[in-house]
Amino acid sequence: MILIDGKATAATIRAELKEEASALIDKVGRVPGLAVILVGDDPASAVYVRSKGKACDELGFKSVTHKIPARTSMQELEKLVDNLNADDTIDGILVQLPLPAGLDSQKILDRIHPDKDVDGFHPQNMGKLTLGLPGFRPCTPAGVMVLMKRYGLSPNGKKAVMAGRSNIVGKPLAMMLAANDPNANATVTMCHSKTPDLKKECLEADFLFLAIGKPKCITADMVKEGAVVLDIGINRIDSGLVGDADFEGMKHKVSAITPVPGGVGPMTIAMLMVNTLYAYKLRNGLPADLAKYGIA
Repeated sequence: MILIDGKATAATIRAELKEEASALIDKVGRVPGLAVILVGDDPASAVYVRSKGKACDELGFKSVTHKIPARTSMQELEKLVDNLNADDTIDGILVQLPLPAGLDSQKILDRIHPDKDVDGFHPQNMGKLTLGLPGFRPCTPAGVMVLMKRYGLSPNGKKAVMAGRSNIVGKPLAMMLAANDPNANATVTMCHSKTPDLKKECLEADFLFLAIGKPKCITADMVKEGAVVLDIGINRIDSGLVGDADFEGMKHKVSAITPVPGGVGPMTIAMLMVNTLYAYKLRNGLPADLAKYGIA
């Protein structure tokens, strides 16, 4: 069984980015800049934002966090995004989700300039993904694809099952897996809460992708022998963080699996750094290609 180590892979990618960015910074004369907007005081969101700041510091990027109260109005939030869109020292803008009640997440995401949309959630960038055109890719799905490539786990010609249909993970990952690309070309089935027999679908998967959000809900009897399991779920229970897969129950049955924590999670921030450098290159007229990182 292959334990897919996202933490180590992410560290390798950050080291590669740091070397690449150093040469570009000398040429451009300024560092890549990432702005993160954190609305409210959700503890989990605060942890993610701190992790993103640390990654920027490690790579020598400029990192700016705008922490604003939950009572902030839409007009104030829109003005902040507009200011960041106009700031030439900022290459990427990220709004930490979820936003507090009363704030329209999609409207704010739409407000971010597509060339600074390092989360890959703007309709223009999602449209490019759908059409197979170059552009920003959502960080978590991109991280999954890069992990598979780095471990030589190709879904090409295989049956892939995506459990979960969110705009953040399920839908974009399904499109990436089905893309006409040597590192993709999977036959994809997307499952969700209305799927009549989830176990049957999972048992047919050569590659199983889990983004359901229920701790250990996919058990060993729901995966076939030798399957590859990419567990994207992160759930907090009394004993700590666990994924959507019953890791201990199925680790001797599958051929490869990501742990939680330490699997897909670290790759999300690594891909955010990839997207930030990609935005920096685009805005400075430099050659920019996400395929070099394994992102279709």
